[in-house]
Amino acid sequence: MKNTTKQTSKAPITLGKQRSYNEIVEFLDNNWTTNSSDLSLSCIKKLDTAFESLSQKQNIIVVNGTNGKSLTIHFAIQLLKEEGLKVGAFASPHILLYNERFNLQGESISSKLFTEIANEVINTAEALEITPNSYEILTIMALLYFKKNDVDVILFESTDHPLISLFHPRITAVTRVTLDNALPASQEVEVRIQKLLSTVKKGTHVVSADQSKLNLQIMLDVVKEKGGQWDMPIRKLAPLEYPYEQLHGRCAALAERISSIYVNDFANKNAVVVAGTLLTKQKGRRGRPTLEAKRQGDLNPKKTVEQFWKEEQQLLANRFQILDKEKPTILLDTASNLDAFKNLLLGIRLLHYKRPLKGLTLLIGCNNNDIDLTEFLKLLRYFFKKTSGNVMLCPIQALPGHSGGTPWDVEKVTNDTKSMKIKAKAYNNFKDGFEAACKSVDERHGLVIVTGSPSIVTEYWKYKGVKKL
Repeated sequence: MKNTTKQTSKAPITLGKQRSYNEIVEFLDNNWTTNSSDLSLSCIKKLDTAFESLSQKQNIIVVNGTNGKSLTIHFAIQLLKEEGLKVGAFASPHILLYNERFNLQGESISSKLFTEIANEVINTAEALEITPNSYEILTIMALLYFKKNDVDVILFESTDHPLISLFHPRITAVTRVTLDNALPASQEVEVRIQKLLSTVKKGTHVVSADQSKLNLQIMLDVVKEKGGQWDMPIRKLAPLEYPYEQLHGRCAALAERISSIYVNDFANKNAVVVAGTLLTKQKGRRGRPTLEAKRQGDLNPKKTVEQFWKEEQQLLANRFQILDKEKPTILLDTASNLDAFKNLLLGIRLLHYKRPLKGLTLLIGCNNNDIDLTEFLKLLRYFFKKTSGNVMLCPIQALPGHSGGTPWDVEKVTNDTKSMKIKAKAYNNFKDGFEAACKSVDERHGLVIVTGSPSIVTEYWKYKGVKKL
């Protein structure tokens, strides 16, 4: 029987200040860097203990890696829901509202419940006389929210915050591992992988969609050292529709493997027969099916994973989203590193093959100062050798809760882009850049890509007057 998606909550505690939703948002906006030097995680440990060690008592799947985490979680939510499980997900960053980080059965938390749970966690921290930062508060809020709603499993999108090491997940999944340097040293990659696998404990299943043999070997060594269970890495792409198989197929395949491991090794571990399942391996049946079994199969055909992928939504809102009802068509993408930009440029080419474009403009607002600009410009030069179009750049400040630092020096980057014989122009703000980008392409058959960071996608929706996605 499938679980309902009804959101429930205990009454909030009465002690302490009861902040409004807007006061909670202001509090979180102002405390992202609070206590950032606490490498011992004393705050989050005390807060976790106060809530009966929620980090240790729930079924958690951690998804991390350079890119593709949100998309992998999106696909896994749908697969696990199809199996009749109640699924929670904690993802980052949000685009407009903090509510977006809390996902229950595919729906964001209500503002009322968000406010209640935030007050409960913040007031508990104040009673303990500790000062956790916003990410730590949101993490405990998520664990508490999913506990109150009796979820079966939580999908947790990992960040670089060390608190992730507190978890003892059933499964740790790594999408892929890349660095923004042109030629990353193997030692840097090893340090990065050690960090990504900090959640691995004895018995934790580990699966990856990375395609580098060196990276996979390092992962295998780390997993063995920690006593985890290494599962075969992802090779094939999930059969999505064109062009999403090439873009998202490996994330979908990773989601399928994650879901299959959880269903078979944890949710239905001792089941002999489970009705209505896509992923459960049937136990206790050998040899060819009987004539009666075949007849029953013909009368009651079972939905297959292939059918699921044909029906599943291939896009992820605001991460890679095509707004084809806009004039001109808008593509939103949060790409902010070399690996993500490569995938974005591939996606644009595939869309161009599917539907010839009359005008193409990339509006880029980036605040990732770690990216290798030389390599980034090489990517653009190679892309524009085969596809006509132009680049527009505008400064974008990282919003609270978003990664990134100071905006690029758009004048310098624009001049460097022009030196690569790419049409480029700088603008002082998003509004001016976006309006110029729209005018630069055909209204019916043109494409404007808004990319460079999650913050520029936020700027797009604010420009459109949208307050809630």
